[in-house]
Amino acid sequence: MADTKREIERKYESDDGGLPDLTRVPGVATVLDKGVTHLDATYHDTADERLAASLVTLRRRTGGSDAGWHLKFPVAPGVRDEIRAPLSDTLPDELAALVRSRVRDHALLPVVRLRSDRDVRHLVDADGRLLAEVSVDTVHAERLTGDGGTARWTEIEVELADDGDPAFLDKVEKRLRKTGARPSKSTSKLARALADTTPDGTTATATTDTPATAPEAAPRRKHRPRAAGKPVTAGDHVLAYVRAQRDALVELDPAVRQDVPDSVHRMRVATRRLRSTFRTFRGILDREATDPVGDDLKWLAAELGLDRDQEVLAERLRSALADLPDTLVAGPVGHRLTTWAEARHAGAHGRLTGILDSRRHLTLLDTLDALLTDPPLRKKAAATPEKALTKAVRKDLDKLAGLVTRALDLPPGTDRDVALHEARKKTKRTRYAAEAAAPALGRPANDLVKAMKSLQGLLGDHQDSVMARQTLRELAAVAHAAGESAFTYGVLHAREEHRAERAEAALPEAWTSITKDLRPWTT
Repeated sequence: MADTKREIERKYESDDGGLPDLTRVPGVATVLDKGVTHLDATYHDTADERLAASLVTLRRRTGGSDAGWHLKFPVAPGVRDEIRAPLSDTLPDELAALVRSRVRDHALLPVVRLRSDRDVRHLVDADGRLLAEVSVDTVHAERLTGDGGTARWTEIEVELADDGDPAFLDKVEKRLRKTGARPSKSTSKLARALADTTPDGTTATATTDTPATAPEAAPRRKHRPRAAGKPVTAGDHVLAYVRAQRDALVELDPAVRQDVPDSVHRMRVATRRLRSTFRTFRGILDREATDPVGDDLKWLAAELGLDRDQEVLAERLRSALADLPDTLVAGPVGHRLTTWAEARHAGAHGRLTGILDSRRHLTLLDTLDALLTDPPLRKKAAATPEKALTKAVRKDLDKLAGLVTRALDLPPGTDRDVALHEARKKTKRTRYAAEAAAPALGRPANDLVKAMKSLQGLLGDHQDSVMARQTLRELAAVAHAAGESAFTYGVLHAREEHRAERAEAALPEAWTSITKDLRPWTT
């Protein structure tokens, strides 16, 4: 069984390789000599080093107190989440799954072996509480692929104690710098080993923009993504937004598998942003190439929605129940809600992990990579963003206006509910289009994003009420069949009806205000 640890550390280089008197660091009462530990780690990656390109490390290590398999994901500079599994001869399935979005069908193989002599010191305060672990590591690196190669170096590593204050690391660094130590140029031992053991001093890591195998594509206008610098053309801006969402799909995959809160929602949003971008900017990206991708994105969003929609609905119903006075709660309503939510979540999450492992999903990621490597750009992609992006966003906004007007003209009821739901979906699409255009268009696009968020919230509350009432009717029927009172479900249903009525009543004024503030887009 794997467990996760947040690792906050800093690395330093020093010409003499020793440590100064660390009792002079503020807050340190004692420095405990913990002796020398011998560590032997083999790092695994694909032949084109896909994990290293993402700053992800996967190793099997013996020696020390935490021998086993370690998988590290970057969180922020100097901060990584380390997922550990017990020592075994082969990579545990649970860790293999967490790198699948990056590795896909490519085999993992040993790429580097690091043998280190770690001289450890514990910095403790006056109460004997551990503040940080400081070690001097003498490292011998050996490349296990290609022509091989070796390297040796010494580094100082300072790792914050669990639940420690990161500001303490600043104090340690100040002391180390005074004695000649300097921050390491490498982000990790593996990064340095890859660089120092390659014959020409560079690594041959691949980005996910250049998959080893890409699906065949129809002939198209050639475009090479800019390696550096700001986007210039309309096509540059759209591709930058597409790339950011593709990266989100890949990076959120491990979090979804681990059931991290909000991760399913974030992945679903990235999926919807991608699909909306392909639909909105059909004048820039050839739909013959993007429409099939859009179909797969629609499928993925629907699968993600099975878990996410249930999560939102469960929280809404729990909150509504908590707001009721005790005199209006009859029967085991809270227990039934909890049982329903847990059963639905367990089933949905199990299905979702299967979807992430499916051939269709992995092929979708490969296809997105290929699309970014050789984008299907149309002639308008070379245009200035101000004209091309504005036209596309305005078109979405015009369609939204028609949907809102139609919904407001309908009497309350099922037809209006459906129309408002369609307006909500178009609101999201308009918002995502404005997000993609914002780096080029600036304030007008940012104002549109804010307006669409506000409208999305209003329409979303209405749609959530529709779904909540449907669920309450189902739960009431189950409770009645079990001989329980359905009274409380009726009370909650009535309150949801009232919430929907308030949202509908607020919509005309909200829409008038939005259109007034967005005249540059509507004229």
